[in-house]
Amino acid sequence: MIKEADKIKKLCLKNNTLLIINDRVDISLAVDADGVHLGDEDISYSTARKILGNKKIIGLTVHNLREAAEAQKAGADYIGVSPIFETRTKPDAGAPSGIKFIQKVKKTIKIPFVAIGGINESNVADVLKSGAKSVAIISAIIASPDVEKECRKLRDIILDYTGV
Repeated sequence: MIKEADKIKKLCLKNNTLLIINDRVDISLAVDADGVHLGDEDISYSTARKILGNKKIIGLTVHNLREAAEAQKAGADYIGVSPIFETRTKPDAGAPSGIKFIQKVKKTIKIPFVAIGGINESNVADVLKSGAKSVAIISAIIASPDVEKECRKLRDIILDYTGV
């Protein structure tokens, strides 16, 4: 895992892109990643912050406004709002929270957030319209017979909406 992460780190450096490691503080440390994203079952935010220090990015997955407020208060750099829609990637992700949850998070939380869970070509524009500035898309990409083509389609939809 460290060898793969190290290869990805080199690609990220070459392309001026951040590397956030999912779940694994040890791997993040080993490859000097930019940060880590932690879920419910992972090491606590406070422990991760002690290990990584204040210069690394730490994101937390949240499923409701209470968790979002707690993550913000704890000092998380960003939150992953999940799952927005039903997802095949994580069957234990819980009930979908929907677009309205994004709108509530946007109104009450000041730190950046990423919408994740069941986002695909047919709903990504709605997710962005609801207030998400960032999305994480997994199943729609990895389940595609042509990953590059799917990424380009999604990128084009996002660019059409954001104008970036």
